Amino acid sequence: MTDESMEKLATEAWLYGYPLVTAAVTKGNMTAVPARDDARRKAPVNQFCYVRATPDSSFTEVVSPNADTLYSSAWLDLSDQPLVLTLPEFGDRFWMVPILDAWSNVCAVVGRRGNGPSAGPFLIAGPAWSGTVPDGLTLLKSPTAVNWIIARYATSGPSDFPAVNRLQDATRLIPLSQWTGDPDDYSPPTDVPVPAGADTTTAPVDRVHALSGRDYFALLNRMMVDNPPDPADAPFLGSLAKLGIAPGASLDDLSAEELSVLDAAARRGPETLDELLARAEAAKTGGWSVHRGLGDYGTDYAKRAIITRFGYGANLDADALYPHATTDAEGRPLDGAHTYVLHFEAGKTPPVDGFWSLTMMNERQLFADNPLNRYAIGDRSGMRTNPDGSLDIHVQHDDPGPERESNWLPAPAGSFNVFLRLYWPEAPALTGDWTPPALRRTD
Repeated sequence: MTDESMEKLATEAWLYGYPLVTAAVTKGNMTAVPARDDARRKAPVNQFCYVRATPDSSFTEVVSPNADTLYSSAWLDLSDQPLVLTLPEFGDRFWMVPILDAWSNVCAVVGRRGNGPSAGPFLIAGPAWSGTVPDGLTLLKSPTAVNWIIARYATSGPSDFPAVNRLQDATRLIPLSQWTGDPDDYSPPTDVPVPAGADTTTAPVDRVHALSGRDYFALLNRMMVDNPPDPADAPFLGSLAKLGIAPGASLDDLSAEELSVLDAAARRGPETLDELLARAEAAKTGGWSVHRGLGDYGTDYAKRAIITRFGYGANLDADALYPHATTDAEGRPLDGAHTYVLHFEAGKTPPVDGFWSLTMMNERQLFADNPLNRYAIGDRSGMRTNPDGSLDIHVQHDDPGPERESNWLPAPAGSFNVFLRLYWPEAPALTGDWTPPALRRTD
């Protein structure tokens, strides 16, 4: 191989492995506690952490968080045995429980869209399990041993949190070997050993981007043993073997030149992701980019890496769409030095069977501190409509005054971007027959 072709392949390999390496690092960050710690949003492997309130500007574990739902989050390791998932009755509330495999694909999802007010119990099993499913359980089979459950429950705000917290308490994981049919018979351990030197403070994305090529690809090789690549990846994996990248492979036999190529790919990786996102964001409709086909990426490794970086945990399109804006109607970058309005004509708000919101992100894809502690605004926020039935959302850094505060989404002082989240979108949004209006700068 020429130097140029080796460098290109190594960069492609870095993108290919990005979700699996991110899963390993994020799992390590969020599970390095001896017992469930809801305040720190952490829990041992195979246990739920219940996020009792919507995130604020101190939340850094996952990029592009949302303020629409409360979470029950759990990192699973199914290499030893399956887990039983039990769920409560949800009544009229919107809910969904997607399960992401280690490659960031949604391998299973239950929720309001497909199940109505209740579902389960379920048996979640990994690729190595071939036992008999006990009576009364429905099998959810994952292609990888490592999985991430991100259960979401719609909430209308702090006054609604106690009701959602009760639903969280009834969302449980129980090892199959300890399942009796009654979830109350099991209590999770509270003395789980924590790996020495575990880093629970550095944001996972920062740790991934700081890995040398050798460390990055060694971790990828280890992770691929219990989290096998999809069979469709076989042709690409065949080419990666030239760089020592394969399930369980060692990098010890690589030459200094080959290792330097891997290190260079790791250094270029974050910048490559930014470039790929900029390219994808260039295809806009009215200032909005709509990334479709999320949660089921096939062999589109670049898209999978982009979403892992900028929207880790994304759902299937049928469950949620995420139109994203980084520029205004004139194509100018969004910045808190200016004021903007998002105007919906009467009857033209986002078409959903669930609900919708507009969420503010700072330049790090995290929530921005603001005096209202308001990070999103939407159809459950009590906004005022105009006399003609239209709706204006004011997006700006400075307080727009008491008459507009109910419709104000605070922006940081500098660069920002916004997501318009549509939960359980209707057909016009899925097909593109409905598109969001552009953000209009008003100063």
